[in-house]
Amino acid sequence: MKPPPIQQSIGQAMHHELKQTLGTWQLWGIAVGLVISGEYFGWSYGWASAGTLGFVVTAIFVAAMYTTFIFSFTELTTSIPHAGGPFAYARQAFGPTGGYLAGAATLVEFVFAPPAIALAIGAYLHVQFPGLEPKHAAMGAYLVFMALNIVGVQIAAAFELCVTLLAIFELLVFMGVVSPGFRWSNFTAGGWGGANTFSMGSFHGMFAAIPFAIWFFLAIEGVAMAAEEAKNPKRSIPIAYVTGILTLVVLAIGVMVFAGAAGDWTRLSNINDPLPQAMKFIVGEHSGWMHMLVWLGLFGLVASFHGIILGYSRQIFALARAGYLPEWLSKVHPRFKTPHRAILAGGVIGIAAIYSDELIQFGGQTLTANIVTMSVFGAIVMYIVSMLALFKLRRSAPNMERPFRAPLFPFFPAFALVAAVICLATMVYFNFLVAIVFAIFLALGYVYFLLTRHQREAAPSDALLEE
Repeated sequence: MKPPPIQQSIGQAMHHELKQTLGTWQLWGIAVGLVISGEYFGWSYGWASAGTLGFVVTAIFVAAMYTTFIFSFTELTTSIPHAGGPFAYARQAFGPTGGYLAGAATLVEFVFAPPAIALAIGAYLHVQFPGLEPKHAAMGAYLVFMALNIVGVQIAAAFELCVTLLAIFELLVFMGVVSPGFRWSNFTAGGWGGANTFSMGSFHGMFAAIPFAIWFFLAIEGVAMAAEEAKNPKRSIPIAYVTGILTLVVLAIGVMVFAGAAGDWTRLSNINDPLPQAMKFIVGEHSGWMHMLVWLGLFGLVASFHGIILGYSRQIFALARAGYLPEWLSKVHPRFKTPHRAILAGGVIGIAAIYSDELIQFGGQTLTANIVTMSVFGAIVMYIVSMLALFKLRRSAPNMERPFRAPLFPFFPAFALVAAVICLATMVYFNFLVAIVFAIFLALGYVYFLLTRHQREAAPSDALLEE
């Protein structure tokens, strides 16, 4: 016998509900853990184009963008604590089409970032175990951490907090070990793109380095996607976001300055392991400190990889629950109350990307570089849409409950918006082929969006924001 409509609605809702278990410390661990791999690798490529001093200017600009963005984004997260994060904010501000754009951009960011980090984990393990194929190790990392995320968000968040604390400890150890060799003259030598003095040509390198500065902070906004699983999101999320971005800014400055001042920074500007190589300047290749750094460095990669799996799964889950993706992906595990199908779906895409050299390796860039760049494109578009949504909701919904309000409004969100537009223009100029592929992804997704209106109309009403 078919259950009555009310019981059917309740039962349907239970299949689409997440469990509220996360506290402030766990959310802080997610915020920092999502990003902290960026302190270990990727950023030093900015030195190759901008030099150390030029990259400092770029990094300060990007850090200011992220700081003002997070203070502004927190208003949206606490006002609309929804697993879809940016998708939910844009949908409420601009309707279904705005929700599609923000959701698709966020999905690109969070689905393409994990394979890049997984490849770094695989390359790292290959150094320690030469017989281990990096891509197989990367796939193994996916399988392990997808399983951990399926078992339960509280277990996953506790693990994330532990590995994040270990990663921070290791960065502090690195700064302490190299500090005896700190020489400011090392850092400033040729600091303006290979020159000792600033010139107009330095601007080119500083703009080209923007993606590598973004890598310092990419994905911190993923905490928004855990909002439905927070015990008290209106209080805990602002604390997690603000302390998280401050933690990351301090660590980014410390790591960059101490690494560059340890020796010849030009030897660190085109490699994936700048911290171990910088430590070699001080303690030599066979030091016990060196051995510890190499092994503990894995925690930084694992923290980000594991945290972003949590982020992409909630984005897929929220989009499917609202009818933007197949409804099948919105089911939660009956025992663990986690979006297990969304976790597996994102993993399948990520593993396919890992083994798609010929498809993704183009434009003279490596597989990892193109994957990272694609992820950054998604992030920047999402930042722009989110700040526009904040301005729109301030006007269209002035009476909305706002437990946290963006400070110095409208200046903070305006700066974040303008800075993100500058970053997007720069990204398109220096990565035109990747920009074309990103635009094709959005266009194909929009065609699917137009063809599946019935899915959104049939989605559970209690899971949707009002049109």
